[in-house]
Amino acid sequence: MIRTENLSKIFRTEIVETTALNKINFGVSKGEFVAIMGPSGCGKSTLLNILGLLDSPTSGRYFFDGIEVTGFSESQRTKLRKGNIGFVFQSFNLIDELTVYENIELPLIAMNIPGSKRRDRVEQILESMRIGHRRKHFPKQLSGGQQQRVAVARALITKPKLILADEPTGNLDSTNGEQVMQLLEQLNADGTTIVMVTHSLSHADRAHRIVNLFDGYIVTERIEKAFYPVG
Repeated sequence: MIRTENLSKIFRTEIVETTALNKINFGVSKGEFVAIMGPSGCGKSTLLNILGLLDSPTSGRYFFDGIEVTGFSESQRTKLRKGNIGFVFQSFNLIDELTVYENIELPLIAMNIPGSKRRDRVEQILESMRIGHRRKHFPKQLSGGQQQRVAVARALITKPKLILADEPTGNLDSTNGEQVMQLLEQLNADGTTIVMVTHSLSHADRAHRIVNLFDGYIVTERIEKAFYPVG
């Protein structure tokens, strides 16, 4: 589903040049769950941003769903992201001034989905995520676990092909973190492709495969459990 060839990302200022990714060759099959690990500053979030079309590589090639997107403009990347890629962040990234319902609905508005269809989709996902009783609440009125559940619902509302999760349990206690991991596992079991950045080995062990980064290189890959490609 996604594939990179010799992907590199270099950040430059007037006095320093930093190589965040160095000739990364990486791929994820449709329906796979892959965890990315490594110390802070090793390039994990940079790789996730490029995979999510939030940033462009300095060199190398990136293919998304069979299409080379390396040279896409910002508008082309934005168009491809919509409906194809969902994001779950450590900091939740919910809009404080919007209710739970409105936060989840927002991506559908950006896609110009008609109001009646938006309502149906939001109501369905509120119930499936067990947060229907919180629909009129604002993010600050929710626990951390509830906020992350809303963030996952928002990522899923467009029915994306790929979920990119950047430390999705990093700000949660063990109980809420476990609930989020169970949710991600269920989404993957239902066919959603997931790439997750994490510092937690116990959470990474839930993936099909663990990829370790160090200083911008992939240093190891380990199969955790059997994966049978979809389609």
